[in-house]
Amino acid sequence: MRLLTVIFLLLLGCILTNSQLGLSYAAMGLNLWFEKMIPSLLPFMMLSGIMVRMKLTDRAAMLIYPVVKPLAKVRKNVCYAMLMGFLCGFPMGARVVDDLYQRQMIDRREAEYLLAFCNNIGPVYFCSFVLPLLGRRLVWPYLFGMYGIPLLYGMALRYTRFRDIPLPGKNLPLSGEEGGRPAALVACEDKSGLAESRSAARFWEKLLEAVDGSVQASVRSMLSLGGYMILFNLLNLIPHLLFGRPVAPLSPLLEITGGLKLLGDAFPLYSLLALSFGGLSCIAQTYSCIGDSDLSISDYILHKVVLTLLCGLFYLGWFLLLPGSFLR
Repeated sequence: MRLLTVIFLLLLGCILTNSQLGLSYAAMGLNLWFEKMIPSLLPFMMLSGIMVRMKLTDRAAMLIYPVVKPLAKVRKNVCYAMLMGFLCGFPMGARVVDDLYQRQMIDRREAEYLLAFCNNIGPVYFCSFVLPLLGRRLVWPYLFGMYGIPLLYGMALRYTRFRDIPLPGKNLPLSGEEGGRPAALVACEDKSGLAESRSAARFWEKLLEAVDGSVQASVRSMLSLGGYMILFNLLNLIPHLLFGRPVAPLSPLLEITGGLKLLGDAFPLYSLLALSFGGLSCIAQTYSCIGDSDLSISDYILHKVVLTLLCGLFYLGWFLLLPGSFLR
């Protein structure tokens, strides 16, 4: 705690004595949040929140469930979290897992399993920002390193550490069904039509509540994300003043987006490994998503370290087997 106090007092002193430099680091974090993170994350956050609140996740999971079920042997809600975690990107993986867990749509072991490999950098962000920034021409090897390795890691965990997760059983009636029969059919049997009218009114009321709750929660999450990006970009101010110049290799370990911007294409392998880990800002943001639950941030960090090592082994194998195309 003393070291942490010293660091933040030092940061405060650096900001007060070097306000212009501190302003530039804060502005970089703010601009990247506004230009890159809000457009790529906020729509997914709002839509996913609505689907979770309306209990539509099992239907959405059917896009990949026929393939995932025989491989991972998980329930539909777990499959939905996998889908959103890989497609929508960090920190949507942790956010969706926490939403499902808090609403008792998955159990604790399933939530721990999902956090181990489903909270990664998003493919839109990776393909539109990272690869052009690094100047890489190949795409598929990097996609495998970023997403194939976590997916294979998740499959391995399912049959080792998380083999105690129960197999998916018989599906329960879907939301809105009464005794296994669709509510709409039950309502049609009421000759007066009052049941149908009340059912429709309840549906729209529930939908509006879900939209309102999801929008408010998503905006709060995005504001928190912006705060973390500004804070951890500001931490670059300390080594900058100590060494008289930006310490670019340290930056991605603090905040990945701003760090990559500072590092550019100088050390592409290092940048790719830093992306697998995510940086301290990503860890703090994940904690903000799961902090109200009993899920362990320490286990999450451990899995991130393992995934970074596995990613390093993949790039080592690529270099040894195909040196002519390495990091092209």
